[in-house]
Amino acid sequence: MPGPLGDSAVKTAILAGGRGSRLADEQAVTPKVLYEIGNRPILWHIMKMFAQDGFDDFLLLLGHRAEQVVDYVVHRARYEGRDVQIELPSTGPARIIEEPVDTDRWRITLCHTGIDSEKGERLRRVRPYLAGEPDFMVTYGDGLADIDLRTLVEFHRSHGKTATLTAIRARSQFGHVKLAEGGLVTEMDENPMLPELVNGGFMVFSQSIFDWLEPDDPLERGALKRLAQAGELMAYVHDGFWTCMDTYKDNLRLNELWATGEAPWKKWE
Repeated sequence: MPGPLGDSAVKTAILAGGRGSRLADEQAVTPKVLYEIGNRPILWHIMKMFAQDGFDDFLLLLGHRAEQVVDYVVHRARYEGRDVQIELPSTGPARIIEEPVDTDRWRITLCHTGIDSEKGERLRRVRPYLAGEPDFMVTYGDGLADIDLRTLVEFHRSHGKTATLTAIRARSQFGHVKLAEGGLVTEMDENPMLPELVNGGFMVFSQSIFDWLEPDDPLERGALKRLAQAGELMAYVHDGFWTCMDTYKDNLRLNELWATGEAPWKKWE
């Protein structure tokens, strides 16, 4: 049986290849992970959330407009409203002479995993970067929560199965209506809690996950479904705050939470 977390490092793979079509359109010029909350992309918020719990070694699984994500990671200060001092000589290119020191001491590996690859295929393509890792975390590029990630990893190591997903309680996107005989409306409930748990997107996989991933595997409809059928998938139930930035309305709501200082995922000072 795997041991407790202790001080061992665990890598985190972030699925960062999404188009964000429901935030804009299929021809969106901005990758989903770069849509901002405050003056920083949701990608930064996700990495900050993981780093706060001690997980600061990231693989970014890139796809749609990967070059923009690379540019953001390499030149973050210029995207975040921080001052940059530049010298403009009379001849030759401009030269940066002073750029703010980045206080986020993270290791980030930028992995080009195909523009239209399925999630499981993206994981297959970064297997060399995860070789030798007994387990690692995987998350989507649009989810935030006040989850204790160390406890999640410890739970995964306690049961010895191949995979763990985080099960959360989500609200319906629609108003629910209860009817009596003849079509009489007896109750209206706007955005009620759904009766069943849903996949919250914070996952831990053991190295054996690669035995379950097929070429171009869709992950949720592929490997995870097969793991569940084989009794190799466990759920860690998170009862706290969880949200995902799936629509423009979600983006507005998250920006409002951030602006008012009421962002539950912000566990750092």
